[in-house]
Amino acid sequence: MSRIGKKPIEVPADVTVTIEEGNFVTVKGPKGELSNQLSTEIKIEQEGNEITLVRPSESKEHRSIHGTTRSLLDNMVTGVSKGFERSLQLVGVGYRAQLQGKKLVLNVGYSHPVEFTPEEGIEIEVPENTKITIRGIDKERVGALASNIRQVRPPEPYKGKGVRYQGERVRSKEGKTGK
Repeated sequence: MSRIGKKPIEVPADVTVTIEEGNFVTVKGPKGELSNQLSTEIKIEQEGNEITLVRPSESKEHRSIHGTTRSLLDNMVTGVSKGFERSLQLVGVGYRAQLQGKKLVLNVGYSHPVEFTPEEGIEIEVPENTKITIRGIDKERVGALASNIRQVRPPEPYKGKGVRYQGERVRSKEGKTGK
């Protein structure tokens, strides 16, 4: 039984959800518009400001896609109404980030600066030179950009230097001399 799949999705008053033939869903809200082709196996029912998803059978394939489809649709509704945000933190001597126009430029210990250009609909903000905030309406794209930035210099366990998510704890190891 999919507990996530059984939960109804509450649609805020300022968001409109359009379900077309073949489960092509378009969600419009104050922050923007998202559209996605969801699984045709799952039946999407809209009643007022509530959306429920019903699977046709208890087969393994239908059970596995039920919760996933519901989460994708819920993320679309949340994205166009509230948006998503991911924060990164740079830890290390001389590590800093800055914005040049819309480009993010990172100095993280390499001989050259590393540059990132965000996709359309994603906004990067640098409140301090060691903090980066990524905002957007598409949860997948915001998380992917944050992951790509983190992969430039992942946190290492000996000195703790690197790019990490806000609040991420890095377990430190003892060096060679520790016994």
